[in-house]
Amino acid sequence: MIANRSRGIFKGHVHLVNPKHQEILGETCYASISAIPDQVETVVVAIPAPGVPAIIEEAGQCGARAAIVISSGFAELGYRNLEEELVKTARKYDLRVIGPNCLGIYDAYTGMDTLFLPEHKFLSDGREVVATPRPRRGSVSFLTQSGAFGAASLDYMAGHGMGIRGFVSYGNRCDVTEDELLGYFENDARTNVILMYVEGLAKGRDFLSRAMETSKKKPIVALKAGKTEAGTRATASHTAALAGIDQIYDGAFRQAGIIRVRNVEELFDFGRALALQPPTYTRKVAVVTNAGGPGIIAADALEESGLLVQKFPARIMAKFSEYKEKKLLLPVQTGANPIDLTAEATSEMFALVISTILEDSEIGGLVAITLHHAPTILDDVVDKIAKIVPKYGKPVMMCDMGATEMAQAMRMSFEKHGLPAYSVPERAARALWALSYYGTYLLEHGAVGKREEIKV
Repeated sequence: MIANRSRGIFKGHVHLVNPKHQEILGETCYASISAIPDQVETVVVAIPAPGVPAIIEEAGQCGARAAIVISSGFAELGYRNLEEELVKTARKYDLRVIGPNCLGIYDAYTGMDTLFLPEHKFLSDGREVVATPRPRRGSVSFLTQSGAFGAASLDYMAGHGMGIRGFVSYGNRCDVTEDELLGYFENDARTNVILMYVEGLAKGRDFLSRAMETSKKKPIVALKAGKTEAGTRATASHTAALAGIDQIYDGAFRQAGIIRVRNVEELFDFGRALALQPPTYTRKVAVVTNAGGPGIIAADALEESGLLVQKFPARIMAKFSEYKEKKLLLPVQTGANPIDLTAEATSEMFALVISTILEDSEIGGLVAITLHHAPTILDDVVDKIAKIVPKYGKPVMMCDMGATEMAQAMRMSFEKHGLPAYSVPERAARALWALSYYGTYLLEHGAVGKREEIKV
């Protein structure tokens, strides 16, 4: 918070408390909470666990309304009595607690930042490097039981240009639970999609009831850890969570409309897609490519996910024939689905074909593969595609394969224009499936149109 204040983001007052010091990093340090001259609203606690209940007692007496307990050494290590004492003390003063055993919160808009991990570190050769970045402002809210996973996720999001709305690491969640956090972000105007890392649930029924309502307004994407026997053992010692039977979680998540991912990569792939593009309400999709092989891979991945890559209807094929006669498309271009524009495809051809496909009522979305290796493809393809996609209200996933400078620049440019971009076709295909899955849930629950698009 001090760093954010120096950058002009955080506008609140920060007071340091430590009886051993009168000053820390040039900031006045008080011997106790009661010695602070201002009214304290929130207390961030990072001291050995046995002393935490006494700090909560003092905070409550001083009128504090919330506490974020970073300290570990509670139920996750078997000290449940100490955690119960913490909760009992807080409830005496109607003081809400996030944690313990957590990183706390990060709010990209207010600058509230309780993460104790430094943004920069120095390597052994003296170079200063970014270590734990804070992502730019965006519309993704992230809830995580694991602080370490949360920190790594912020790093990933920042490195891939993903924007964040809010981040909550809630650890043992002795007081504030997942269902309450969902309720908050469900009604948060800046949140467009909610990502979750879950080891176990505190109040399963309350969570699923809240998730059903939240999903009708905003998609929830969850990575549930502790699926195996080994993983289940680990969760108990990590955040004192009861992992439960994985099949039960699987069925409950489906019932609540939660999009459960198979791995970390999908968590962020789906999050980017749902944050930037609208859902689709049909399983019929298309693939447009300037490279045959990647187009086939995309088609396989789409169909394996349950989507339909069918032949285009006659009306679309007739338009393609007309374009060829006018020499707007190449005569060797295939008219099937996937549609291969060949290695001689231009940016104008991509725009024309994508527009033609999206304006057809049968097609719900598409994957477009614009490999930059082709001599006729330059970065102007980004602007041309980005200008037409919003007209149709259908999702488009982009793919440019490669890891060198131009591949990364192309994907980053697509993302800046609101088009999720992936390094391999399978990831783009699975992201499109997520939008179909969510669209199906909205249809089944009569919630189409309730979702508010947040563009940041």
